[in-house]
Amino acid sequence: MASAPQNPALPLFYKDLIPLNSQQHANWKTRATDKATWLVGVNSVPLTVEEFPQAQRNFPIIFTAGPDPIPLVLMGMNEGVNVFVDEDGIVNTPIYIPAYARRYPFMLAKLRNDADELSLCVDPTSDLVGEIEEGEALFNEEGQPSDTTTNMLKFCENFEMAGTKTANFMAELQKHKLLMDGELNIDLGNGQPPFNYRGFQMVDENKLREVRGDVLRTWNQNGMLPLIYAHLFSLDLVRDIFGRQAGQGKVPNMPVNG
Repeated sequence: MASAPQNPALPLFYKDLIPLNSQQHANWKTRATDKATWLVGVNSVPLTVEEFPQAQRNFPIIFTAGPDPIPLVLMGMNEGVNVFVDEDGIVNTPIYIPAYARRYPFMLAKLRNDADELSLCVDPTSDLVGEIEEGEALFNEEGQPSDTTTNMLKFCENFEMAGTKTANFMAELQKHKLLMDGELNIDLGNGQPPFNYRGFQMVDENKLREVRGDVLRTWNQNGMLPLIYAHLFSLDLVRDIFGRQAGQGKVPNMPVNG
């Protein structure tokens, strides 16, 4: 149903990635857009724990399968389907856009595997950056980063910090063995077999009830417990996502008159 971003070379959305510098990109600009073309056909997007409260209002929050799970929002129930973004990239419903998607085409990345330092990079294939006529300059006349670039750098830095908090959250879930293989079933009540979705993880509510009181108290104090319940409550939105997808005619093997 959902998979972690394919990352043998580049993260989800990015077709190329280069570090910004004032020599090569002195005349580059970045422009705003009302279209999220990079979200077209993407059914799951990485999420940080800080975003759970907002995201759970619009999407189911799940965790990837495998030994190093990360949180994802589901924007469609099947690969290649995003029920909130039209084919031309227009977001068709007021929704929360995850920070992972909002930072595009920028991101912080290591220039060398043996270095810890992160540099502000950009996807040069995006039409939102480059030597374009209209937009905000990335560097000023002195070759210093513009306010636009500085603000984007800060946004990306905050995203990286949120990523660290997310990793800690996931480590705590795994430490207490709270994750289980997930399964979501949609029964249309028409006598046809239900639609089954697997290939992800979710919190095991039975194991959550067995967590020691002192641990739960700590989770309540540090804000982790509300995040767990935000995830669990968000799963009720699966039927809404499925309904949208069915209404758009994008559910595989859906009976024509079903």
